[in-house]
Amino acid sequence: MTLDERFTRRGSLARFGTLLAAVAGGGVAVSRADSEGPAAVSSGLVTCMLTPELTEGPYYLPGEKVRRNITDGHPGTPLALRLTVVDASTCRPIKGASVDVWHADAAGVYSGFGSGASSRTFMRGIQPTNANGLASLITVYPGWYTGRTVHIHVKVHAGGTVVHTGQLFFSDAITDAVYKRPPYASRPNRDTRNAQDSIFVNGGKRSLLALKRSESGWTASITMGVHRT
Repeated sequence: MTLDERFTRRGSLARFGTLLAAVAGGGVAVSRADSEGPAAVSSGLVTCMLTPELTEGPYYLPGEKVRRNITDGHPGTPLALRLTVVDASTCRPIKGASVDVWHADAAGVYSGFGSGASSRTFMRGIQPTNANGLASLITVYPGWYTGRTVHIHVKVHAGGTVVHTGQLFFSDAITDAVYKRPPYASRPNRDTRNAQDSIFVNGGKRSLLALKRSESGWTASITMGVHRT
């Protein structure tokens, strides 16, 4: 498979402070004050840590379905995605943005390509953000394929424009634990971890999902700050 190798330096992902993370259900605490708006950002009362955009990669397909469950019945450890979009200039949630995700299934296969070419839909979908900027999707923990660490691709559309393209990553330790169980256990010896991944080393630490164990699998959360213009 063609590897995702290129990296762009436009900053657009952000993780915000404790209060916003509590509301959105994700992200990493940086700092947060009660005041909001551009003045608060410029004065330092609200601090936003931006992370770089990352390559779209070769496996994007336009026209994905608006739906919450993107598994198409493919097996894997359940993964609930909670992706929050905020304005990087004000740290305020963006309602009505479209969050577009795609990733490999548990076997490391993308729909629309290679052995997954018979389908254009599994592990692909779009969800709008609610008043809190939150888009929720149901999927499975991604599998691995040669040359890449485990990841999820994401685009954010706002006002008819793509305002962010990036990739989301997982803790290697948690991936190791997930991969000890079926169906992942049938494909041992993944060849690339975060530290060896050509994309992760150029900003992936700031795109790590916050993972929390759930009754059936895992919940993965992150807050993405975007520039709307």
